[in-house]
Amino acid sequence: MKYQVPIGPQHPALKEPISLRMTLEGEVIRDADIRLGYNHRGVEKLAEQKNWTQNIYLTERICGICSHSHSTCYVQGVEKLMEIEAPKRGQYIRYLVSELERVHSHLLWLGVAAHEAGFDSLFMYTWRDREIVMDILETISGNRVHYAINTIGGVRRDLDDLQVKRILGDIKTLWSRTDYYKKISIGEPSFVARLADVGRLSKEDAIALCAVGPTLRASGVPQDIRRDDPYGIYAEVPFDVCTADTCDVLGRAVVRILELFESYKICDFLLQNLPAGDIKVKAPRKAKPNEVVSRYEAPRGENIHYIKSNGSDKPERLKVRAPTLGNYAATVAMLKNGFIADIPLIFAAIDPCICCAERAVTLVDSRSGAERVVRFSDLRAQALGRRPSDSQKRNAVWPF
Repeated sequence: MKYQVPIGPQHPALKEPISLRMTLEGEVIRDADIRLGYNHRGVEKLAEQKNWTQNIYLTERICGICSHSHSTCYVQGVEKLMEIEAPKRGQYIRYLVSELERVHSHLLWLGVAAHEAGFDSLFMYTWRDREIVMDILETISGNRVHYAINTIGGVRRDLDDLQVKRILGDIKTLWSRTDYYKKISIGEPSFVARLADVGRLSKEDAIALCAVGPTLRASGVPQDIRRDDPYGIYAEVPFDVCTADTCDVLGRAVVRILELFESYKICDFLLQNLPAGDIKVKAPRKAKPNEVVSRYEAPRGENIHYIKSNGSDKPERLKVRAPTLGNYAATVAMLKNGFIADIPLIFAAIDPCICCAERAVTLVDSRSGAERVVRFSDLRAQALGRRPSDSQKRNAVWPF
């Protein structure tokens, strides 16, 4: 018997305002439908009423975790429109914050994945280390969440030698701890078995459905905007694009752990080779009539800002394509033929960014129309109670 389960827009396992409609056969998901539009804030229309500088702080508030990603993507585009380039030192500081934000986001995600899989020790370890990253970001910018380090033509704050030395020490600490977390993750068979073979997305489907970021790279596609279409200083920074070929949630965890090490390498390089000079140039008040597309590799994947100028001090049009939107089509494919208890883990694996919301699920029997409300704790208990039963999952190994 098939029946539908509506989840959201105020929903437990996602904690974000989005509506999912699952068609189930027993506990197996046969089809999934994603309905959007519950988090429309009018940011793009509001941007048309703000000047170029005011929009830096508006775009920074599109996302709480990737605030610097959006403001940098926007500032890059505006600098192209104004035909100016930030000084080298300003760019090094700007992309140092970018990589620290990536570390912060990946540590947060790894903790959430560990929590959903019942490995709360790893959850507490990684979230403890987020504090170190947030302390570094506060040292650089004065803020722990919305850093406000960007300005058109460079950055707002410089680093002195004492700050550089302290940040290098903190990076070294994070590096050694992440190496430890990698070892305990590999050595915990129940954690590996819980992630293995869940939310499968083949390489062909990932390309056809235009997946982005770690979701795409975990299906064996080595695509990263920092390497493939380098912006800022990435053309001169050595780093590797990390991939996995297991095409499941385990692969998405592997990619993010490997990317943590690459971000530490990039931060170390930027701090060791920080050039002398100015951190910003003076920007004009108005931009010439033109249009530009700015691309940026955010922690969740490719972020795109389209900006059009009509020659005034305000944008005529700002269009934002966040990476979560790019991963929705692939998420539907990942959910199909999975188990209902895996929904939180599969959805968390794309690291969705929508907004915080309610915690309730209503199960509707398609034949009788009977409804019952399920609490998040019930759904999560069902997920934790599920044990790997087949030999393939018992023998799953960490694919490093």
